Amino acid sequence: MAKAAGRIALGLALCALVTACSREPELMNIERGQDTPDEFAILPNKPIQQPENYRDLPPPTPGASNRADATPFKDAVAALGGSPDRLNRTGQVRGEPALMGHVTRFGLTRNIRGVLAAEDYEFRKRNDGRLLERLANVNVYYRAYRRQSLDQEAELQRFRRAGAKTPSAPPSGAYQ
Repeated sequence: MAKAAGRIALGLALCALVTACSREPELMNIERGQDTPDEFAILPNKPIQQPENYRDLPPPTPGASNRADATPFKDAVAALGGSPDRLNRTGQVRGEPALMGHVTRFGLTRNIRGVLAAEDYEFRKRNDGRLLERLANVNVYYRAYRRQSLDQEAELQRFRRAGAKTPSAPPSGAYQ
C-alpha cells in the first residue's frame, strides 16, 4: 500500500513539474487577482458612414482595419495638428534626414523587434522563478531584472552633485 501511494505521489509530482515547465514564462503577473473586465480595453467604433460611390470602396480584406474602426493614436495626432497618415506602417524608414542619419550611423537592424523578442523570451525562460513560485503564480519580475535596474537615490544624488536641476524630485532627505 505504501509503495502504491509513493508511486502515485511521484506521478503527481512529475505531472506538476511537466505542467510548470511547458508554459510561456511570465515574470509580471498583471492578471493576478483581476476578476473584472478591463474597461480601458473597450473602444467605441466610429459612426458608420455611407460612401458617395460604392464602386470606389476598397475590396474587403480579412484581418485588415475598416473605416469604422477606432484609431485613437491617429485621432490624437490629428487633434494636435499633426499628420495621421505618417503613422501608417510602410516598412520604410522616413523622417528628418539629419536625425535619421544620426540614429542609423552605426547601422540599422531591420528585424530588431524579432531579435529583441527572442532575446527577451530566452531571458524570461532563464529567470522564470522556482517551481513553487510558478505554481503559486508569484511575481518574480523585480528579482529577475534587479541587475538591470538603477538605484534611484544614488542616481538622484549623482545628478545633484553634477549640478543638474531636479525640480520634480523630492528635496534632499525628505523621506529619511
